[in-house]
Amino acid sequence: MASQLRIKRALHPSAILLVGAAVAYGVHSKTGRLRTESTSDGPWPHTRPIITSQRQVGDGQLLTGRLDGQKELASTSKASTEHGSDEATGNDDSTAWASFTSKFSSTRDTISGMEWSSVGDTITHYIIPEWAKALPGYVTKLQRELDMAPGSLADEIWQEAHDPDIHPEITREARVRIGKEICNEEKAFRRRRKAYTTKALARYLGVPEEEVDPADVPTIAMCGSGGGLRALVAGAGSYLSAQEAGLFDCVTYTAGVSGSCWLQTLYNSSLGGGRYGTLVEHLKKRIGVHIAFPPTALGLLTTAPTNKFLLSGFVEKLKGDPSGGFNFNLVDLYGILLASRLLVPRGELGVDDRDLKLSSQRAYVDHGANPMPLYTAVRHEIPIEEKKTTGEKTGGGASEETKEKAKQEAWFQWFEFSPYEFWCEELEAGIPTWSIGRRFHKGSNVPPREDGFGLPELRLPFLMGIWGSAFCATLSHYYKEIRPVVKGLTGFGGLDGLIEERNDDLIKVHPIDPAYVPNYVLGLEGQLPSTCPKSLFNTENLQLMDAGMSNNLPIYPLLRPGRDVDILIAFDASADIKTENWLSVADGYARQRGYKGWPIGAGWPKPEISNADTQQQLSAAQASSAQEAAGKIAALREQRREQDNKTEASMAQHGPTSPSSADLGYCTVWIGTTSERASASEPPPSKRVHPDADWHLLDPAADGLAVIYFPLLPNPKVQGVDPNTSDFMSTWNFVYTPDDIDQVVRLARANFEE
Repeated sequence: MASQLRIKRALHPSAILLVGAAVAYGVHSKTGRLRTESTSDGPWPHTRPIITSQRQVGDGQLLTGRLDGQKELASTSKASTEHGSDEATGNDDSTAWASFTSKFSSTRDTISGMEWSSVGDTITHYIIPEWAKALPGYVTKLQRELDMAPGSLADEIWQEAHDPDIHPEITREARVRIGKEICNEEKAFRRRRKAYTTKALARYLGVPEEEVDPADVPTIAMCGSGGGLRALVAGAGSYLSAQEAGLFDCVTYTAGVSGSCWLQTLYNSSLGGGRYGTLVEHLKKRIGVHIAFPPTALGLLTTAPTNKFLLSGFVEKLKGDPSGGFNFNLVDLYGILLASRLLVPRGELGVDDRDLKLSSQRAYVDHGANPMPLYTAVRHEIPIEEKKTTGEKTGGGASEETKEKAKQEAWFQWFEFSPYEFWCEELEAGIPTWSIGRRFHKGSNVPPREDGFGLPELRLPFLMGIWGSAFCATLSHYYKEIRPVVKGLTGFGGLDGLIEERNDDLIKVHPIDPAYVPNYVLGLEGQLPSTCPKSLFNTENLQLMDAGMSNNLPIYPLLRPGRDVDILIAFDASADIKTENWLSVADGYARQRGYKGWPIGAGWPKPEISNADTQQQLSAAQASSAQEAAGKIAALREQRREQDNKTEASMAQHGPTSPSSADLGYCTVWIGTTSERASASEPPPSKRVHPDADWHLLDPAADGLAVIYFPLLPNPKVQGVDPNTSDFMSTWNFVYTPDDIDQVVRLARANFEE
């Protein structure tokens, strides 16, 4: 007991988070074993020597350092104090940077004050791994590098943030572009891409190029689902198959959610180099270690050149915000850890700074040689201001009843990122991608520095964290992931039913705060659509999260006017493909937006749904606003969820029913028409094209969108891997061995070949 008390007193909450990260996130959910290394059967890796990198300072002298226990720690603390004044660092107590450094110093002192020897040897051996004893050295070194003293890493980063030769965008003034049309840069890209896709389509079809009229070449979009590393690895296998078949070269747009966003990031970087085969090999070398395994993560953050590569955006974000409006939260840390595994090559030396900016991906798409990537995130709008009574608006506060009404009408706003623009459909406004991270007011960026320069572009690690921040999900989404396990536990069936009954409440609660991005529509009230929530005009930051909270397939940006997509190819590696039926969710979106040509009935068939339910869905889709439609469709999805529960219970009692069209194959095609019936007098038939039917694209009536759907399903040709039962394919798993990757890629390729 005395030993336990000493542990409790010694460990600061931040230290517990750091030490526990590898344990909590790295424990194998079935065996209880730690998954930290691809060679998990062997001993844990030794920590690397903690030696500082050599760096030029002053008049050419080399600064070198070595941490050597508490003696070095004391001298470092003294040096930090000497150089930590406001005069030397330019810090101000109101800045986000000052707040962070104060908290970091406190955490460092707590960790460095741990006395491992005071804990019994037996407890130390079984509870505290060897690498934990090196934490004081790591944290002290990291603190020294983040000190703004002259010659420190943070000082070097901040000086370079003022250099237009390194960051040309800081000299440019950014303005908010208001309008529904795609930006001029994207229009130019489309013209150039058409020349490539015309040649590629001729090769794919095996016809002479001169026989293909560019006007007849369809605009093809390819998208991948969310699902963490499962979506990343499976998507790489699917896209690799499409690339080898020649189909990928015919594509104009790619779009992603969560892990598929990471896939696009790697493809359009020096690490992927435009080849999915190269990308797969990179993954084999980098994701066999958990992103939160402290020795590896801290080693990258404290050793050149990866320390500067990973921390540059962090320093710029906090130091460049004089208002103190930014806070370094869990999503930011998550993004840095992701980047340490995904954006760093094997050997950890050949890092390329161009891989840190989304706008740099223009080099891959400007001339039309590659598809244009679209990345997605959502904002969860809870319209409290709109629901306030007159008295509450005068008094400023909102009652619990008002807050509850607001939650009932909450919805998600979609934001898209491309190498050219950061834009929101509901706001009908966007800003240049190179200006993400700046503050805006009344349509213009607000220069944060005396020299008038803007901040460098917000770095990709932070965006990767936002795009894949599934842990910012609502409690309802959390339960979806663990529900199969709970239902399988003896005596917990009643608990499952109880939780499902409260799903309406769980879907509105976010236990972890999303990340912050400056609100670029601040002060634009009256210039944006009347449906824009009032809260947007009074808040400094946008809180964005994983778009999978709304739809795990990035379909909505591909339906945007001006993109004119004719064929949509969707690779779905979602964990809940049949239950959530993400293609079906898009039905209501298409109708509410007035999109003509969406193939009604696309998605997993629901034979249990009555005609009345279908008519109710059509009614919901024709709501007067995005908010109203989202609320009604969400309610219908809950009704369908209840129906699914009843169906599962019936099958458990009576066995499965006779085979029907309720299951889809490895590839299913639906074709829409622009002359869809507008009446809800009867449910519309599915536009699904059966395998034995003639090719309907040649039908004059098939003038709408063609959706080609590839769900990630088990395949008897690839034994030993099942997306539904293979433990390593969980969304929350962050360790894939080379063998795991080979299995998932083989499954994706086998399904594509079917």
